[in-house]
Amino acid sequence: MTSPTSSSVLSAPPVPSPCTNVCRMNPGTGWCSGCWRTLAEIAAWSTMADDDKRRIWSLLPERREANAEPPVMHRRVQVDDAGREDT
Repeated sequence: MTSPTSSSVLSAPPVPSPCTNVCRMNPGTGWCSGCWRTLAEIAAWSTMADDDKRRIWSLLPERREANAEPPVMHRRVQVDDAGREDT
């Protein structure tokens, strides 16, 4: 039996970013309403160690549950040829 060499040891895949492309900071919590990270966490993400990224990932469900915001509701508006809103 041979011992594994550094070339045969598989490295773990990188920890993905929780970014959802909904970048809106909540002034009350200091967290992004899309990914639930702070500005400091977002800014440091690319240079963070994977263990730190995993720690932040572990915090996100609790942040999301404790501070859930209602979904943004959109209403379709019909406009006539003159640019007036149909009711």
